[in-house]
Amino acid sequence: MMNFEKRRDRFELFESMESPFLNLTFRLEVPDFRPYCKEQDLPVFHFFLYYLFKALMNVENFRYRIYDGEVIQIDRLIPSYTILNEENIFNFTRFEFSDDVREFIRRSLAAKDESMKASKLIHSATDVSARDIKDYVFITSLPWLDFTSIQHPVGRFKSADIPSIAWGKFSTLADGRLSMPFSVQAHHGFVDGYHIHLLAEEINKVLAEAIK
Repeated sequence: MMNFEKRRDRFELFESMESPFLNLTFRLEVPDFRPYCKEQDLPVFHFFLYYLFKALMNVENFRYRIYDGEVIQIDRLIPSYTILNEENIFNFTRFEFSDDVREFIRRSLAAKDESMKASKLIHSATDVSARDIKDYVFITSLPWLDFTSIQHPVGRFKSADIPSIAWGKFSTLADGRLSMPFSVQAHHGFVDGYHIHLLAEEINKVLAEAIK
């Protein structure tokens, strides 16, 4: 928490505001990992999700939260993403992170299957304690849209401190890299534009290492 203490006065400024959010959308360019996924028989969305969470763990500012009036640093992240069922009605997923990419994907696919089959809304965080919700990062994928901005709702437990991340339609660049609209919403007391830049760099790094 030593790094946080250096910015506590910045945190207190933004925490005093009605809306402490930083919400930034930009074009994320990464190595095209889709051929690797095809070769290894790995689903593209879940593969990217894994390395996004690896990157989030590596940028400390995305692991700061507010609990019981104090700033804490969490040491695990719970993936939670939205899915559409066969009737195009959304639901939520939730599962435990695994350091092993294939185990992570297995859990993610199982969570997707559970949510696809559920007729009612599940994993909406209404059954999660005020402390446990702090381990979450909320994920949305909009693969049909080349969007330029997005605004996420704020849940209970004053969840301005829980990051929300979204990405959209993939585009292939002239140099063979992959581009997508990418949005990060986070508490500005913890995360600046610089840290979003660091996250983008870390995503590139972990993906490049994975597919080399």
